[in-house]
Amino acid sequence: MTTQDPDPGIDHDYDDVGEVIRDDRALRTARAYRILYANSGVDFAPLLVDDPVPLGRQILEAAGVNALATWSLVAILPSGDFEDVRLDEPFDLRDRRVERFIGFECDRLFKFTLREHQILWGRATIAGRELYALAEIDEHEAVFLDVPGGTDRFIPVTETVNLAEPGVERFIVAAKPVSDEFEITVIYNGLPRAMQVRPAETVAAVIAAARPLFGSPGGDLILVDQQGRELNPARTLRQEQVGPHAQLSLRPPVVRGG
Repeated sequence: MTTQDPDPGIDHDYDDVGEVIRDDRALRTARAYRILYANSGVDFAPLLVDDPVPLGRQILEAAGVNALATWSLVAILPSGDFEDVRLDEPFDLRDRRVERFIGFECDRLFKFTLREHQILWGRATIAGRELYALAEIDEHEAVFLDVPGGTDRFIPVTETVNLAEPGVERFIVAAKPVSDEFEITVIYNGLPRAMQVRPAETVAAVIAAARPLFGSPGGDLILVDQQGRELNPARTLRQEQVGPHAQLSLRPPVVRGG
């Protein structure tokens, strides 16, 4: 980048490319131009460049990158597609109407589609939260990995996806799965512990899952509801009419005399 002497014809310290896009106006002549830049992810921050038609290397240099030969730069187009910006390629901020850029230190760009947009990613993994941010979905939607001929795999926000694995090529957005999980409280020796369970789980499975919560006590254990009824370990919670917020006691079975 070069530093120029003040130009009396320049009325603005900088113009914001994002405002230009939102206001649907032309980019003003200014001493600098504000874009959004993220380093190897989706945490974008403002970045000033002093040319309305910067080279790819100028954007990276403005972001503090030195070893340019090992870096790649991608632009997020208005369509949602990603475009590889070469180091010596001029990128016209006046005509392209692009605000967001991502720099990656990498030797290859992984390609996949998200919501039918072509994504270029410079890491072998992508976090669920990054997929959700790029997909710009609402609270009732979720991201799924498309599995041709099979069941599409739900990608939670907390999951990390390996893009190098075979078949990781297309992500779609659909309605968020409705979980049938609910919370119960299990009490052992007066100590309560909350558990997330499902109606189709057997009582025996709940007992097995509860043991570690109380230091894995040995011996036979049963679950008893608040009415003192012993739950059948072979039956499901649905069959035993155990619902949300139920309080169950975990204890050894009562030995009855003959």
